[in-house]
Amino acid sequence: MDLGTIGGIALCFLMLLGSVLFAGSALGLYIDAASIILVIGGSLAGVIASSPLQQVLKIVTHLKIACTIINYEKEKLISTLVSFSEQARREGLLALEDSLDELEDKFLAKGLRLVVDGTDPTLIKSILYNELNQLDARHQVVIKMWSDWTKLAPAFGMMGTVLGLIAMMANLGDQASVGSGMALALITTLYGAFMGNAFCAPIQAKLETRNGDEIMVKELMVEGILSIQSGDNPRMVEEKLLAFLSPIERESIKAASTTGE
Repeated sequence: MDLGTIGGIALCFLMLLGSVLFAGSALGLYIDAASIILVIGGSLAGVIASSPLQQVLKIVTHLKIACTIINYEKEKLISTLVSFSEQARREGLLALEDSLDELEDKFLAKGLRLVVDGTDPTLIKSILYNELNQLDARHQVVIKMWSDWTKLAPAFGMMGTVLGLIAMMANLGDQASVGSGMALALITTLYGAFMGNAFCAPIQAKLETRNGDEIMVKELMVEGILSIQSGDNPRMVEEKLLAFLSPIERESIKAASTTGE
């Protein structure tokens, strides 16, 4: 679980709550059902109108993805690809076929099966990157939906501000109406700004991060698959794949390799 996502959003709420309490204001002044309905319901309606319905229905799934850190075990993946490279150089590409059924990642298994089948490397690269591009395209639809929501929430907050001002100006002689209209005007702006910047924007950013992580791992697989197909030296294969890792991760793998020796 990504405590940064959950903790960050919770901290935003606590900072807002703390500011209200520190100012000595009554908490009830900042709770308005009409504003909540307008900002949350209105912005959600806008998202439904502008995004594929099947993606809108998966909002809970998107939240789970944003709040979950996926361990791709890149070190183990590199080790697996290097071992396949060693086996291919030692016994030939066909020797890999018996190991493909043991692979959990379908993308990696598909690429290696194309190699075993003797597919042209240019075609292999084209097939794998086409699948990768389609994966990214699907993710971008979801990211755009949250990006739209980030903009729509403050926009509906501004709509509430306009509605509140209209109600206030229409009843200047009625002090009670002026007060309720001003409250609607200001609170909806607060709700919209908070929802857009403290909730929707962080979720969008985390979904972009998750997408980047998955794309990077898939590109690592493609590089390893093509290196195996071309018969590269296993040590060179490892060096190519280590380039996808951070310096700290590289040192960790090299240290583990040295310890193993």
